[in-house]
Amino acid sequence: MSQFFNRLPGILALCLLTIGLFYAGGAFAEDAAAPAPITEAAVPATPVAEAAAAVEAAATEVAEAVVPEEEAAAPTLLAHQAALELDAAGTSWLGTSTALVLLITLPGLALFYGGMVRRKNVVATITQSVGVFAVVTLVWFIAGYSIAFSANADPALQPYIGGFDALFLNGISLQTANALLPGIPEFLFISFQMTFAIIPPALITGAFAERFKYSALLLLTALWSLLIYAPICHWVWGGGFLGSAGVLDFAGGAVVHVNSGVAGLVCALFLGRRKGYGTDVITAHNPVLTMIGASLLLVGWIGFNAGSAGAANELMGVALLNTILAAAAAALTWKIVEVIEKKKVSLIGMLSGVVAGLVAITPAAGFVDPKGAVIIGLIAGPVCYISSVWIKKLLRYDDSLDAFGIHGAGGLIGALLTGVFATTAINSLGEGANIPTQALGLAWTIAYSAVGTFIILIICKFTTGLRVTDAQEAEGFDTTLHGEALEH
Repeated sequence: MSQFFNRLPGILALCLLTIGLFYAGGAFAEDAAAPAPITEAAVPATPVAEAAAAVEAAATEVAEAVVPEEEAAAPTLLAHQAALELDAAGTSWLGTSTALVLLITLPGLALFYGGMVRRKNVVATITQSVGVFAVVTLVWFIAGYSIAFSANADPALQPYIGGFDALFLNGISLQTANALLPGIPEFLFISFQMTFAIIPPALITGAFAERFKYSALLLLTALWSLLIYAPICHWVWGGGFLGSAGVLDFAGGAVVHVNSGVAGLVCALFLGRRKGYGTDVITAHNPVLTMIGASLLLVGWIGFNAGSAGAANELMGVALLNTILAAAAAALTWKIVEVIEKKKVSLIGMLSGVVAGLVAITPAAGFVDPKGAVIIGLIAGPVCYISSVWIKKLLRYDDSLDAFGIHGAGGLIGALLTGVFATTAINSLGEGANIPTQALGLAWTIAYSAVGTFIILIICKFTTGLRVTDAQEAEGFDTTLHGEALEH
């Protein structure tokens, strides 16, 4: 019972935040306008060439129509597809971006998190990122891509969930493209979006580091990716109701960061604190390892944001510059607040500021100019510091590696400020951008992610179980769960 009351302030804060965002977005004032149904891509007629061939015969002449072998039939397209019109430059850039985004999770986030836990849990923490990579990759292949980016045959369901025509990537070929990017081979588009899908469950692991069972992690990852990430991705990017309502999210402020940050907070509240949290000294074992991970995150984020332009063009260039500017600005303002409070500048603090800036600029990277990017970064540093340090202490929850403190809070402030600084001088889609619309998208994301994650945790609790034993937690996961450890 005492644990319940310890978690109650955090639960109430999350509920109040969601209600406030719904109110700001006008969700209680009027029904959202019904999104226009997605029109199916026209399926080109199969070309049939008729050639008359004279067949020598003594009695009669017979004309036969034949189809020349060189004219192959065009592929039959699914509703979400277009015939590929290859953009070689864009394809090259998106292929590079795919590799960069994968770098965010492996090895970037794995090392970033691995350096911040205690020495006895380093291998286990890194192994969590590897497990997430493996599970999400297969889930995306089986059904995730289809749910997120294909068109639902029922127009009434299309605003909320994609179809099932592309399960196991059925209907995908070398000649097809997703209609969102007709110049990019669909196999590459699938790969690029798959690297996005891998990131959120990996981020969530930071909220429950050093106390979660590995079998529970794998089950949670599979269910969360399929039931939470894929639908929200569809709402914003796949032709769903939030994208149709004008919610702007260039590279994943709501879809990736708020979504995973809220899920991480729910996990932290549901599990309770680590043994000794608040009484024992719990410090990062290797800030240098975290530095290496953060540097890889910074490089990978270029593919994350600039790659979301979908082409090698002017928009890609400004998104790339905005990403670096926001990261630098947030690192400095995090440092200022930290010096005021602690009179020292920690390496992990500076690196956390860099990540805070990267998170905050993600939804805005392709909508704001460089001045807007700098302002967003300057604001994100103190906001994420307050969330990661002061609010966590005030509400007494154990978000081990600040999954919500940085990614949840940073994604929130970045998405809201996108409604302020988006400009048509950078992207015509920024016309009419506003805070209420952005808040509406955040409210739906928070509510669905929080409730869905809670239900999935209950499923895990009664199947795999959630927490390791007290003895395993005390000794460390590296030896008790994985049989591997750093040299002592």
